[in-house]
Amino acid sequence: MNDKLPVIDLSAASGTPDERARFHEALHAAARDVGFFHLTGHGITDDETAELMRTVRAFFALPEADRLAVSNLNSPHFRGYTRIGDERTGGSQDWRDQIDIGAERAPRVPAPGEPGYWWLDGPNQWPAALPGLRTAALGWIDRLSAVAERLLHELLTAIGAPAGFYDDAFADRPHLHLKLVRYPGSAPDGSGQGVGWHKDYGFLTLLLTDEVGGLQVEGPDGSLLDVPPLPGAFVINLGELLEVATDGYLKATNHRVVSPPGTRERYSVPFFYNPRLDARIEPVPFPHADRAPGVTQDAANPLFAEYGRNEIKGWLRAHPAVAERHHRDLLEAAPVG
Repeated sequence: MNDKLPVIDLSAASGTPDERARFHEALHAAARDVGFFHLTGHGITDDETAELMRTVRAFFALPEADRLAVSNLNSPHFRGYTRIGDERTGGSQDWRDQIDIGAERAPRVPAPGEPGYWWLDGPNQWPAALPGLRTAALGWIDRLSAVAERLLHELLTAIGAPAGFYDDAFADRPHLHLKLVRYPGSAPDGSGQGVGWHKDYGFLTLLLTDEVGGLQVEGPDGSLLDVPPLPGAFVINLGELLEVATDGYLKATNHRVVSPPGTRERYSVPFFYNPRLDARIEPVPFPHADRAPGVTQDAANPLFAEYGRNEIKGWLRAHPAVAERHHRDLLEAAPVG
């Protein structure tokens, strides 16, 4: 692994045949060898990102009572605000607070015999004190969905697969997910865990950050790569479903965020591009399949071809208070550590 992430210019996908070939070669190498890269040429303007970050900062500047009015403890769908320290990764406390937002849907209560992951469909919670958040967040989901769809098509093309192979998995109610996140500096215990080592559940993550660093990526040899922000770029990483789809040829890469020093704050907005909860991720046909080493085997984190099973296991682990309040039956059926 190099000492910096590759930079991929998505606008080159619209270039000459030679430019497009070079673009696909670079995208293929970045996805196969690193699983993380910076994305430029995506069409999102600086004004758009600045406006979103103003809204993010405005949310976290609200009085705590206004943020707690939309606490995710109120939501069996895991939507809403999580206080600092209430989320866990790898069993340890993450020193950040956030609001989780998804596609705006009617509440889904699984019928007897239906998978518990249907609880993840449902309405968002919106703070009355910041009415503009709804428009900004849902608009951002729409904008980045289009970028992510194009990027996924180009990535599949880059590895020699049919570009639209997973279009059906994203048709009709994809499970799109947005987080607005604040890292408020170092925890009192000095642990430094802004968010612990983890992999993302879905296909692609598109991350917008402010100018404060802290993201680290784990290399194949266990080395750590610091990822400083690149103005105008998104940080892209592959999720577990692309690892499942390619039998390990593409890997979901471990990453974490180290808390900023002292009381310095860091703001970030990850967007997760995910298919329908009931989508089964069939193996994608591509010419390098014979070189695929297989999906990562981890007894503590089994990977499933049915997307919703991957997603619900993560939510139950990360938000134990919500799980205990609303989903004891799911915890008893499939205990998570």
